[in-house]
Amino acid sequence: MAPKFGTSGLRGLVTELTPDLVADYTRAFLSACPVGTGLWVARDLRDSSLHLAEAVMGAALGEGVPVTDCGAVPTPALAMAAMAAGASAIMVTGSHIPADRNGLKFYVPKGEIDKTDEAAIHAALGRPAAGQVAARRFIGTVGGDWAARYRAAFGPALEGMKVGVWAHSAVSRDLLAITLEALGARVAVFGPSDAFVPVDTEAVPMTVRAEFAAWAKGLDAIVSTDGDGDRPLVADEDGQIIPGDVLGQITAALVGAETVVTTVSANTGVDLSGRFARVVRTRIGSPYVIAAMADLGGKVVGYEPNGGFLLGFDALEGALPALMTRDSLLPIVATLIEGKRAGSLAARVAAEPARFTVTDRLENIPTQASKALIARLEGAPALSAFLTHVGVPDAVDLTDGLRVTLQGGSVVHLRPSGNAPEFRVYAEAGSLAQATGLMQQVFSLVQAELA
Repeated sequence: MAPKFGTSGLRGLVTELTPDLVADYTRAFLSACPVGTGLWVARDLRDSSLHLAEAVMGAALGEGVPVTDCGAVPTPALAMAAMAAGASAIMVTGSHIPADRNGLKFYVPKGEIDKTDEAAIHAALGRPAAGQVAARRFIGTVGGDWAARYRAAFGPALEGMKVGVWAHSAVSRDLLAITLEALGARVAVFGPSDAFVPVDTEAVPMTVRAEFAAWAKGLDAIVSTDGDGDRPLVADEDGQIIPGDVLGQITAALVGAETVVTTVSANTGVDLSGRFARVVRTRIGSPYVIAAMADLGGKVVGYEPNGGFLLGFDALEGALPALMTRDSLLPIVATLIEGKRAGSLAARVAAEPARFTVTDRLENIPTQASKALIARLEGAPALSAFLTHVGVPDAVDLTDGLRVTLQGGSVVHLRPSGNAPEFRVYAEAGSLAQATGLMQQVFSLVQAELA
C-alpha cells in the first residue's frame, strides 16, 4: 500500500517509507505546523523503527530544529512529555498493523494533529532541505514519568490483585508491569516476543483468546496494549476480553466525567448507563473526538472502541492531570480498580448496560465500491429491502458510514474504512449471541454485494 495518512499520521509499507520520503514528511510537518521548543522523537519495537527514527531526527536537525531522542517508549509517554515541554513530537510506529508496515504519528505542542494540520502537511510536501544544523540530546526518563503519573494518582490501589501481562512486542510491556507492581499488584508476564506481533485490540485472534483462557487461571485479570501502547487490552478472571468501549465507560465513571465524547461506532451502553450528563458522538478517528472535546470543555473525556482514552480535565481533585492524547494505562488501571471494588472484573462489567458489539471486515474492497453501496442503501426503500430478513429500520445515522438502529434496539453499522481498502461491519445487540447472529447475517449480505 502506498504511504498515506490514517489516524493522526502516516502509514505504509516499510519498503516504501524511504529515508527521502520520511524526511519530506518531517520537513513538511515542521514547516506547516507549530513546532514549539523543538521536536521530541520516540519509536516502537519494530525492526524498521530505529532507522526511520534516525531519518526523522536527521531531517529535523537539518531544518535547525533541536531534537530530543526519547528512545523506545509508548506513544502516550512521548506525547505527555512533549506537551509538558511545549514541543512537537513524532512517534515512529505502525501501531497494530503487521511488521512489514510502519508509520509516523505527529503531535503539535497541544497534542495530536487534526485534519487541518493534516491538509497543511500535504500542501507543504516537496520543500527543499534548509541545510541548517541543530543540537540533539537523549532523555531516558520519558517512560518512567508516564508510569509515575498513575502511581501518584492511585497509590496502592491494586494491592492484593494478581494480574497477568501479555508482553508480546509492545513497547509498553516493561512499564506496564512496573506500574502494576508499584500499585500493589502481583504480576506474571506471559508471551514476550523478540519478533514484532501485530495486536489489534478490536480484533484479537481466537488463538490469543484461547491462550488468555489458559493463562487466566489463578489471576484476577490479564492486560496488555497494542504495539505502541496507546490502546489497552484487558481480560477478566476467566480470560474473557472486555471491549474497549466498555473500558471507556468504566473509566469515565471512575474519573467523574460529566461529558463523554465517543465515536458513532461505540456501543450504546454509555448512553443507557445514565451516569453522564451528556454523550456526544463523532466520526471515527481520534482527531474528531479531540476536536469535539475541545469545543465542549468542562469535565469531558473521550474514547474509541479500540480503548484509547483521552482525559480532558484534571480529575480526582487534581491528582490526575488532563492528558489529551490516546492513553492505555488509565483505562487498564481504572478497570482493575473498579473490578477489585466489585469483587471481580466480570462482576463490574456485568454492572454496565447489557450491550454487545461484534465487528468484522471485508478486505481488498475498492473504496469506490464501498462508497457506492453506502450511497445506494441511504435510500429508505433500498435499505429496507437489504435488511428484509434482518429487521426493520427504525433510525438512520449518517455521521460516518451508515448506522441503522433496528426496531427492538439492535444496531447495524456499515462503513468503508478511512485508511485501507476495507469494508467494516458492526453489529450491536443486547446479548453476545444476538450480536454474533446479527453480524453473520449482515456480513453475508454485504459479502454478496461486494465480494
